[in-house]
Formats: sequence, structure tokens, C-alpha cells
Amino acid sequence: MSDIPAEAGSPLHVVRRRAGALGDRLFHGITGLSAILVLAVIIGIAISLLIGAWPALMKFGLGFLTSDSWNPVTNDYGALVAIYGTLVTSLIAMLIAVPVSFGIALFVTELSPRWLRRPISTAIELLAAIPSIIYGMWGLFVFAPFMSNYVQPWLLDTFEHVPLLGSLIAGPPIGIGVFTAGLILAIMVIPFITAVMRDTFEVVPGVLKESSYALGATTWEVVRSVILPYTKTGVVGGIMLGLGRALGETMAVTFVIGNSHNINLGLFYPGNSIAATLANEFTEADGQMYTSALIALGLVLFVITLIVLSLARLLLMRLSAQEGK
Repeated sequence: MSDIPAEAGSPLHVVRRRAGALGDRLFHGITGLSAILVLAVIIGIAISLLIGAWPALMKFGLGFLTSDSWNPVTNDYGALVAIYGTLVTSLIAMLIAVPVSFGIALFVTELSPRWLRRPISTAIELLAAIPSIIYGMWGLFVFAPFMSNYVQPWLLDTFEHVPLLGSLIAGPPIGIGVFTAGLILAIMVIPFITAVMRDTFEVVPGVLKESSYALGATTWEVVRSVILPYTKTGVVGGIMLGLGRALGETMAVTFVIGNSHNINLGLFYPGNSIAATLANEFTEADGQMYTSALIALGLVLFVITLIVLSLARLLLMRLSAQEGK
């Protein structure tokens, strides 16, 4: 009986319209409530961090962001070292991960033989599923000794006297430090960026690429003039996803960054990050000011992530607005 069409204006038709309208209102209310719940959680996290960090912010003020001191004995705290380590390791990770991810995604979607695409895609997904603490343990016990015995000595012997570059690679070749942490982060974010870029490249209509090839375009010209303009929004979104993962990574960085509250231009020196500082010291925090300073670090990381994601959103909006030009 339910399959029999109801005529317009009939009682059955009116009942169906009312039921459909009620279902639409119910669905609209549930989705709206879900969106408001997400916003409320974010606001609640921000308020909780602000309340916990208030004693430290009142004592140190804006100097908390510019001080490189971190002394629990004298209750003198500053976030500059942790901020510097977070930004530098994330920058190193993105400088390595973005071109590598782009190359892998391009190879899988455009250049790879069909029989090789599935194994590579599966390997990428498996890398994304590995827990971060496994990356940290591998970095400490395998990668750091390799860096200490082979890579860092070679870099120091080869580029030590090169202006600026020699200063960047300065530091003891002990295997752990800011540079190693950046490399581990790069390995961790490559699967995420690659997966997003691969899925984005696959939605490009085949007729656009085939038309370009028919006009005599090379593979690189097709990538530059067809694929990238068509997928630029998704590519930027994938890069920002990887950057957000790099900024907040905790355990892997804690294992290999060295956990030293010092700022050095040389990337081989041990350093620290906001997430690593929280992981190392929060359970040992004794006293209100110590705990408040650590929560203030969490608030700083929250603000940095919010700024980065907001800038990414603005960039995506600008790219979307220029698509028709």
C-alpha cells in the first residue's frame, strides 16, 4: 500500500508532506546541535586553558612569550624555547614532507603502473596507522645512531666552513636534536599529506588531462596547468592537515629532540617543543605556578594551531574566490 502514489491534495499526500517536513526539521535540528556542540567544546577547552594558565599569565605577562628561562626551582618560566623548537621542527618537517608527498601522490595517480598503485597506497595507509610512540622508539634506537655515526659527521666535515649553512648544521653529532626531530616529524606527516593529495588528484576529470595530452602537453605541463589549478584547494588542505599534526606531535618528538631548554642556531643541538615539555614535566609539576606555566604552554600551542588553521582557511577561501578568474 505504501508504494501506491498519492494524489496531490489527498489526505495521504498531506500526511506524507507533514511527515517529510517534520523529518526535515528534526534532521536540521540534530545537525545544528552537532555543529554547536563542536563549537562549545572548542570554547570550553580555550576557557579551561585560560583559567589554568591565569596565574602564570598574571605573573609573567607577555614576557612569558619572550623569555627563554625555565627554572622550576626559582619559579621562573618562559615559553620562547618551546615555541622556537615547535616552529623549527614543524618547518623542517614540512620542507621535507611536502615535496616528497607531492611526488608520491603524483607517481601513484599519473605515472605508476596499474599493478603498483595498490601496494603503494596500502603502504601509505599503513604508515599513517603506526602509533607515534613507535616512531619515537624507532627514532631513538635506530635513526638517531645512524644520524650520529654517518649523516651528521659527513655533514659537518662537508659543510662546516660554508657560510650560514655551517652555522645551521653546528652542534654535537649525538644523533638527537632539533634536526632529527624534524626528520621524524616529516616521516610521520608524509602519509597524511600523501593520502589527501592522492585522493584529490584522482578526482580530476580524465577528459581535461586527455585533452591536454592531445594538444601535445608533457606530463609536467599537465600537472602544472591542469591538475594543480583544479586541485589547489585540496592540496593546501592536505598540507595544513600535516602541519597541524606536526605542531601537536608529542611522544615521537619527546624521544629524539633532546629535551633541553636552550635555543641554538645549530640544528644538531638538543632542543625542546611545547608538546615535549608538557609530556616530560606535567606529571612532575609541583606547585601552582609550575602547573600554571605548563598549562600556559598548552594555551600557547592552542593559539598557534588556531592561527595556522585560520590562515589556512583564509587561503582556501581566497583560492576558491579566484577559481572563476
